[in-house]
Amino acid sequence: MVQSKFHVDLFAGCGGLSLGLENAGFTPIFVNELSSEARSTYVLNRVRQFPHLGAPEFQSADIKQLTLEKQALKSLMRRIRVNFGVDCKAGELDLVAGGPPCQGYSGIGHRRSYSVDREQLPSNHLFEHMAYVIHALKPKLFLFENVRGLLNAKWTASGKNGEIWDDVRSTFESLKGYSVNWALVRARDYGVPQNRPRVLLVGVRDDLLGALSLSSGGVAGGFLPEASGTAPDLEDLLGDLVDPDYAIGGSTKVYPRAAVSAVQRLLRAHGDAVSRKGDPVTEHDYSNHSKNIVAKFTAMHRSGGVIPPQFQTKKFAQRLLPARWSDEGPTITATSLADDYVHFSQPRTLTVREWARLQLFPDWYQFAGKRTTGGIRRAGNPRLGIFDREVPKYTQIGNAVPVGLAFAVGEHFSQLLGETCSRGRTSKSQRQNAFSFR
Repeated sequence: MVQSKFHVDLFAGCGGLSLGLENAGFTPIFVNELSSEARSTYVLNRVRQFPHLGAPEFQSADIKQLTLEKQALKSLMRRIRVNFGVDCKAGELDLVAGGPPCQGYSGIGHRRSYSVDREQLPSNHLFEHMAYVIHALKPKLFLFENVRGLLNAKWTASGKNGEIWDDVRSTFESLKGYSVNWALVRARDYGVPQNRPRVLLVGVRDDLLGALSLSSGGVAGGFLPEASGTAPDLEDLLGDLVDPDYAIGGSTKVYPRAAVSAVQRLLRAHGDAVSRKGDPVTEHDYSNHSKNIVAKFTAMHRSGGVIPPQFQTKKFAQRLLPARWSDEGPTITATSLADDYVHFSQPRTLTVREWARLQLFPDWYQFAGKRTTGGIRRAGNPRLGIFDREVPKYTQIGNAVPVGLAFAVGEHFSQLLGETCSRGRTSKSQRQNAFSFR
């Protein structure tokens, strides 16, 4: 059994990053997440294995409860020492990880922010609070994760492209005692069935730096893992969930088919058992599409994905998912919208269970909250000072770090920590990602 290492999970969402880290031997000892729905999902899936996460003292909603309330961080450090034997003051915590909300940095998110300057969105400044927590807890490693749009984002319409990233990077680089490196990686290179480019910034405490290099990028310098997996085709990922008797607006309650691919067996496994045909399956509920929408999707299947003129609108149009990727590999990125993509073999959008598989969440993983929602409840309205958002199941999944990517990073971090970051870099073969299916 892999010896457990301890991490603090900030901006944890529904737990994609943490699940990958847990699979690589990390134990979450504190969770921060503003959304009550996403935090409920996080705890729901962990409280049996990590019962402490169900206690209020090992959770926080707003990170400012830690950074602005007097004695909050000192109290947390004391609880960590008493309950886990980890002395943060002595530098014994292994990892602080998190990805502050990215709606204000992404292209889609900013278009939905009613033209408010990014500097006016409170969520765009949360990286500063994350840096403060790192400063206080003194972990051996830290990980900051965000969207590619952060690299070119500017604070105001008249600002300079990339100025937000300059501020983010300089904030973490200014943390005393750490060396920082970063890279733009693509989840598909780590066995995830999405392109999903992500910015990963890693800090390593200087007393553990060893042979890691700052003279090249985060991957080449050893701060992050090299590409280590091949993404499964969607037919191999989702084919066992295809129910020939499905009904629009209905549900499939049991697995309609046996698992036939490696990724299906992996995602249907819970403990030593793999779910069989006829065993219960959850979150496999179908959207109640109108007849016109079904006709549109059917026409897209016939045309190879082209939307016929009579179904075209000025608003967002779905893409037909391919059963098998081209030589380029996955080109999609799961977002917060349930109707982004049309199923490759049926005239419908994906269910929550299928959406979760795009992120490599196992089928035992359950999601709290509403299935979906829309309008101001999901997007908020910063111009009116409405920053609170409902976070339904599809949004929780779309916002998550892919489990396969998180696992690859977690395995790499485990090796760095196991070698005290001083024995040089391991070979690519030693870092092969378990999420390699093709």
